[in-house]
Amino acid sequence: MTTIYPILATLAAYLLGSLSFAVIVSRAMGLSDPRTFGSKNPGATNVLRSGSKPAAIATLLLDGVKGWLPVALVGWYGKPYGLEDGTIALVGLAAFLGHLYPVFFKFVGGKGVATALGVLLGIHPLLGLVAMLTWLLVAFVSRYSSLASLVATALAPVVYVLGSGGAWYSETPVLVSICVMGALLFYRHRENIVRLLNGKESRLGKGKKPA
Repeated sequence: MTTIYPILATLAAYLLGSLSFAVIVSRAMGLSDPRTFGSKNPGATNVLRSGSKPAAIATLLLDGVKGWLPVALVGWYGKPYGLEDGTIALVGLAAFLGHLYPVFFKFVGGKGVATALGVLLGIHPLLGLVAMLTWLLVAFVSRYSSLASLVATALAPVVYVLGSGGAWYSETPVLVSICVMGALLFYRHRENIVRLLNGKESRLGKGKKPA
């Protein structure tokens, strides 16, 4: 019976991750579908191109929460049901995959930056905070949102390993989950990487090219 709980938790996390809040928030606020303009990416950055900062902020927060919530719930309440580090790794990855490939939106999702950050916050608040500060620092210096996301993603597993024995104890399933999320996030940013290498990526605040 206990084997069913990890499966149910993982499925629930995927379904939560499949809620494309960029589309939901835009519809609720009477804005254009973010899949039809700009980069056509259903994420907070593209919602911002609609001209509504409140919608973009709401999308960013909700996309982060859907990554954080399943991981946090398993961490807080999972042990009596046999849900431990392996399940934390699974639900975090499932929520992230839900955002990338949402069942409710024909498996066409976003790039997963905010959701991945939410997962990291759920694993440990300090880990998420380091990733957030890394993103902010790189974005401030370079003015490239995509570069900030890639650097924060690349450093996350390194920080997780180096922080083991101090703020937290690293677990192999969680580390694997973080690495898989990072690999997928790099894959979803492959066009941004090409534009960065060619010097054609748009900078924050300019919005002339898709991000």
